[in-house]
Amino acid sequence: MADLARARDIAQKMVENVKRVIVGKDGAVELGLIAIMCQGHILIEDVPGVGKTMLARSLARSCGSSFRRIQFTPDLLPSDITGVSVYNQKVSEFEFKMGPIFAQVVLADEINRATPKTQSALLEAMEERQVTVEGVTHPVPRPFTVMATQNPVEYEGTFPLPEAQLDRFFLIITLGYPSADEELRIIDSQQSSHPIESLESVASPEDIQTLQAATKSLFVDDLIKRYAVNLVEQTRSHDDITLGCSPRGSLALVRGAQALALVRGRDFVLPDDVKELAVPVMSHRIIVSAAARMRGLGGAEIISGLVDRTPVPGAQARAR
Repeated sequence: MADLARARDIAQKMVENVKRVIVGKDGAVELGLIAIMCQGHILIEDVPGVGKTMLARSLARSCGSSFRRIQFTPDLLPSDITGVSVYNQKVSEFEFKMGPIFAQVVLADEINRATPKTQSALLEAMEERQVTVEGVTHPVPRPFTVMATQNPVEYEGTFPLPEAQLDRFFLIITLGYPSADEELRIIDSQQSSHPIESLESVASPEDIQTLQAATKSLFVDDLIKRYAVNLVEQTRSHDDITLGCSPRGSLALVRGAQALALVRGRDFVLPDDVKELAVPVMSHRIIVSAAARMRGLGGAEIISGLVDRTPVPGAQARAR
């Protein structure tokens, strides 16, 4: 219990710290922290200028981890991400120069502006926490998180992320425009300087690993596990879905519910935790059919409909 209490304290400090920069998007801040707690990666998608990069930077700075930013452009090469072997004349042999992927927090800014070949350079690191260059495998630092931002795929000059890479992102965050009052608060907060400039870390890499270990220890009733699997299974036979969620989606849904319960101060998971995370965890893992897209349906709307139609477990999950 002491470890859980310490983990909750770390989580709350991180949330409050990021909220100093990100105004009025408490849900998005929580989702970002949940992905980090679950050793997952974050995809932040929205129109330019709503704070995608700032959210990623704020989370990275709060973690107190090593941080590298990669600006994705059409001319970016895979070796610009992973690194390259350079011949050292002094010792007459090749030396590997690590690329920016070798950091504990990597910001892949505007990831869908790079070509598919360059996007794929992240696949091995995201799933296996290692990078293979010229037949030699190099582990990435721990903890390791990729935070990617992207503009909507309908925008010119963008390349849609392949399904294999989308599935490797733990969840997707959409910020949306702020309200008028929130926008006024943003203007006031940046009157003299940007809050990110004075933002300090409130956790260490060791604290993040404590959070990740504590998340795994939370109790999940078998009824809730079955509920999560039922939601995922329905995506595989839905008329409006061409490709449903993989088992990775079920794992992410249950683990994310554990993290959300911890952030909310509980040591057990409720069905509402699964329901709250269903859209951000599952919506980017499905391929919507052409007919559904013509009717104006997207992944979020379809998953929301599934959640509404799926009965929750008959009895509230049993606490330990």
